Amino acid sequence: MIDTDPRWVERARQGDTAAFKCLVDAHARPLFVLCERITRDAALAEDAVQEALYKAWRGLADFDGRAAFRTWLHRIAVNAALEQLRRNARHRHEVAVGGSAHDDDPGDFLDAIGDEEPGPDEHAVGAQIGHRIRAQMQHLSALERAAFVLRHHEGESLEHISATLDLTVGQSKQAIFRAVRKLRAALQPWR
Repeated sequence: MIDTDPRWVERARQGDTAAFKCLVDAHARPLFVLCERITRDAALAEDAVQEALYKAWRGLADFDGRAAFRTWLHRIAVNAALEQLRRNARHRHEVAVGGSAHDDDPGDFLDAIGDEEPGPDEHAVGAQIGHRIRAQMQHLSALERAAFVLRHHEGESLEHISATLDLTVGQSKQAIFRAVRKLRAALQPWR
């Protein structure tokens, strides 16, 4: 475990780049190991560490010392590694559906999406459902709305949602459940 000298942290907070470089030198390798364990990919781990260190530099003025510097930095790195995984998963999905970026044959892509276009009725129902959901979202509490959006729009984990909203995992689950129940009730005519 690395014991970071609090004086380095304080000097870095005041804009001393040499002090921040000392912090980077002390933490970069352990952060890489942590990120590589999460991503299981050295390139993604390197990207996550770079992103984490950049965010740490940018957010250093906001570091309040309630948690240890190491803990604060690890939280940033874990979030960066998880974001790299999400980006990589989206990229793999896009390549799987659309073919590789070097694929010159548009036929594979067109075969993947199929021939059937939704008809006017499906478009109308989809528009009505979308309108109903947007309207009902305004009736959710701020907590329910935030938890629902983080989970179902952003794809965040319950732990991340809990940390972001300063809730327990159980409270996050309850907020998401209440939001889903209210949205389901609004969609009852289409069931």
